[in-house]
Amino acid sequence: MDVHLSRAGRGIVLALALAGAIGGVRGLIHLPRGLTAEYFTTTERLGQPAFSTVDPTISTDQVSRRWRNAPPESFSVRWTGYLMVPASGFYHLATTSDDGSWLSVDGRPLVDNGGRHGAVTRSERIWLDRGAHFVLLEYVQAGGSYEIGLSWGRDDRGLSPLPAWRLSPRKLSPSRVVAARALDWLAWVAVASLIVAGWIALMQVQWHPRAIVRHPLLTCLAVFVVFSILHTWPLATDPVHLSRNDNADTVLNEWTLSWIAHEAPRVPLHWARSKPIGLFDANIFYPERNTLAYSESLFVQAAMGAPLRWAGASPVLTYNLLLMAGFALTGWAMCLVLARWTGDWIAGLVGGIVMGFNAHTLTRMPHLQAQHVEFLPFALLALDAVLVEPRVRHAFALAGWFTLQALTSFYLFVFTTVALVAATMCRPEAWWGKRLARVAPYLLFAAVTAVVVLLPFLLPYWHIHHDQGFVRPLDDVAGFAATWRDYLTTPSRLPRLWVARWTSTTGLYPGAIAMALVAIAVVSGTALRDPKPRMCLAFGLCGVVLSFGPQVPGYTFLYETFTPLQGIRAVSRFGYLGLVAVAVLAAYGMARIRWWMRDRRASMAVSLLIVALVTLEPLAAPIGYTQAAAVPRIYNALSDQPNAVVVELPLPLPRTVFLNAPFLLNSTVHWKPMVNGYSGFVPASYYEHYERLRDFPSPESVATLQRLGVTHAFVHTDTLGPERSAQVQHEAAFQQIDSEGPIVLYRVTSSAGAR
Repeated sequence: MDVHLSRAGRGIVLALALAGAIGGVRGLIHLPRGLTAEYFTTTERLGQPAFSTVDPTISTDQVSRRWRNAPPESFSVRWTGYLMVPASGFYHLATTSDDGSWLSVDGRPLVDNGGRHGAVTRSERIWLDRGAHFVLLEYVQAGGSYEIGLSWGRDDRGLSPLPAWRLSPRKLSPSRVVAARALDWLAWVAVASLIVAGWIALMQVQWHPRAIVRHPLLTCLAVFVVFSILHTWPLATDPVHLSRNDNADTVLNEWTLSWIAHEAPRVPLHWARSKPIGLFDANIFYPERNTLAYSESLFVQAAMGAPLRWAGASPVLTYNLLLMAGFALTGWAMCLVLARWTGDWIAGLVGGIVMGFNAHTLTRMPHLQAQHVEFLPFALLALDAVLVEPRVRHAFALAGWFTLQALTSFYLFVFTTVALVAATMCRPEAWWGKRLARVAPYLLFAAVTAVVVLLPFLLPYWHIHHDQGFVRPLDDVAGFAATWRDYLTTPSRLPRLWVARWTSTTGLYPGAIAMALVAIAVVSGTALRDPKPRMCLAFGLCGVVLSFGPQVPGYTFLYETFTPLQGIRAVSRFGYLGLVAVAVLAAYGMARIRWWMRDRRASMAVSLLIVALVTLEPLAAPIGYTQAAAVPRIYNALSDQPNAVVVELPLPLPRTVFLNAPFLLNSTVHWKPMVNGYSGFVPASYYEHYERLRDFPSPESVATLQRLGVTHAFVHTDTLGPERSAQVQHEAAFQQIDSEGPIVLYRVTSSAGAR
């Protein structure tokens, strides 16, 4: 097929190529930003930190994000790394803190802002030579409100926050820092070029609507790729290293994608060798079965990412590319469906933007399952086709799109089911009376087909529900129900000017511009007369009501009768169906405005203004990412051990099971079964193992490892402590194989070999 791109299309392609090349070079030089951070749950800053990461900036917002907006009453943080000074001279360095903070440079105490007090800024003057200088910043929060900031200024100039690009967790040469900064500017140029090219393309579509008809799929997809890069910025500049791995759920998703890509081709081989090992028997929480079903399985996303993993892409790179693809594909799919329903590509574009980039999706960037909702619009399209013109191919399409959406996420399986049922029920004219005998068989056929295909993927969830009691109790669900404040919560910068004081941890803010368009669709009667927006309005209202969970009369009945609902803990996420409905109705509102405006120039101006507003209102970029840690070399030592069973010691507390997340990522280089694990469900065996291993290396704990069949142990001496680490060295059952930094790999001999 001969495809000819317009000038705007060629501009988009060139800008994308430039952004990709810059990102590739940026990834090769691998310049980490920020300071190494250790977070403690006490004020002493002693012992093992609760978690360690790299903070790109030193700020109150950054600290809040690290604690997931729920910090302990008292805590402390220690930041270490290097400050790159551009030129020799006198500098003022200052800390602003509530409570105490202390700053040292090159091992010498500089700023003493200690004590228990409100927000106080203290600064000191120091001569710094050009180059890298080691900095140590310690901060203590003793209770009440908290604040922290690090700023500097040259000579007698005013103070300003230290930019992330001048901070690094390791010592770097000035030339590398300057080169990386230049690449940052080039990346901004590439993004600006993308925006300009996309804007020109929109104007061409506005002035020449037929231009998009020749290649509508590619044109719209290119636009949403640009929007995806914009809303996740600066992720595209270094997708190899930038990450949200500060959130354990992101690491869990990266491991899930990698496990499926690794194991799926091997399952037939296992069964051929009479080994009943299934895809769901993942390598965590040994010796449990079906452990992949402890959380979202991400089968569709894993299928998309498998070629990347097979080609050698890292788990982090694979996740990041799928994250940006999820935003683009979700918006693109809704755009295509709404353009067909409304007959207006600009209206479809507006609805696609609202669908793909909103408070919910941008809040849940650490959860890949929340970004891939690209099959729901096509499922709605197929449902409408079945109701209007019942045919086998329409029923097949409905079953197929529903199945694909269900395989992206268990939550979306439940949400899509609710959406399709509510959408059908609000269109009785399509199935009531004489039409029932005509429509019902096709709806039943679609439902049975989907169930048959999904059954192998749902059975493991049923097994852990039945055998291990995996269920979300109603009391637990009530703690995750929505409040009215959630619908005024957004990570976006512009709306927070008027809704920031109502923020919560769940973003469901629909957007002022989108709601204005919804109002136009409702007031004009379009939303109620046309069955397509009406059915979306119906499931949107159902989603909003269900988001309040057990507070809603009848929820308990649904919980007891619809078993999959018992696997939903964060019931507030039902509110996303409300945002889907807003996207659909906003498109109809946009189409109504354009129908009213007969003047072509005025229509163009208003259309472009609304597109710009719905794009900018949810914008939360630049997003704060962390640098993904590389898997230590020592984990490769198990690659040639065919029957190894692994444990990482000391085993984290069950209430801090998220500390196992880095071990999941480390296991992607050897894939050996391990006692450790992290997921949405923690089996009873993990609690038992912790109790028996908490005193490691006591004789009882060593005997437990031998009884479990553990063959290798990674001992983290920095966590275990020097005294107990020395005891391991003298344990007869432990034979040291290798070491790297604070990690020591031991072979664990059997009880017979130990005697």
